[in-house]
Amino acid sequence: MHSRSYTTTDLSRKSGDIIADALRHPVVLTQRGKPRLVILNIDDYERLIKGADARAVSTIDTMSDALFADMERAVEQYADDDKVGR
Repeated sequence: MHSRSYTTTDLSRKSGDIIADALRHPVVLTQRGKPRLVILNIDDYERLIKGADARAVSTIDTMSDALFADMERAVEQYADDDKVGR
């Protein structure tokens, strides 16, 4: 994917150019030489959001019994595989 880079200073001076570029492809905004922001058109944004990972983060205390059992089995399998590999 083609992207163009501008500085945050360019944002105030070349906003029209930046918007025109962002309508065609993502635009990276840099600050002090480091990438800080990306501007993308709404279609790219919606495609990105639609493909986002919907998994939730939890702790052992909030984890379902079924998920805890799956995790426990995975850890046991990993430990068994590690013993065989030694």
